[in-house]
Amino acid sequence: MYSLILALHSFTRWLVLLSVVYAIYRSCRGWWQGKEYTAFENKVRHWSATLAHIQLILGLNLYYLSPLVVYFLHHFNEAVHQREIRFFGMEHSLMMVLGVIVITIASMISKRQRTDRDKFRVLAIGYTLALLIILSSVPWPFSPLVSRPYLRLI
Repeated sequence: MYSLILALHSFTRWLVLLSVVYAIYRSCRGWWQGKEYTAFENKVRHWSATLAHIQLILGLNLYYLSPLVVYFLHHFNEAVHQREIRFFGMEHSLMMVLGVIVITIASMISKRQRTDRDKFRVLAIGYTLALLIILSSVPWPFSPLVSRPYLRLI
């Protein structure tokens, strides 16, 4: 079960990143060029937030199945001083939850804006902030802190 959820979580991150980057692109373009906020824009907003929530659910399941996190939770005093274990037990999970919260709030606020320009502006700023939070805590293969492959397989 653990390896299946890990593989799904690894694959889904690319969908989340692509959808959020695409939503940012569409939002910036609409905001700066004064475009109309269409049903398609709303679908982009909705699906990027939905994918982020699916990723969060996979991540929360993974949190309680991961041997690293289990060790972190049961041996907190020692584990908090070990970079890789602390990263997955605390830093990665907190930052990713924060990123999804920012996406959710930006999505909700954007829906309630009266003008198309304001909808685009809220999405562009909120999703960009969320993307920066998320990118800062992905265990990239090139990261000097904690590295993992671009795609984990079963």
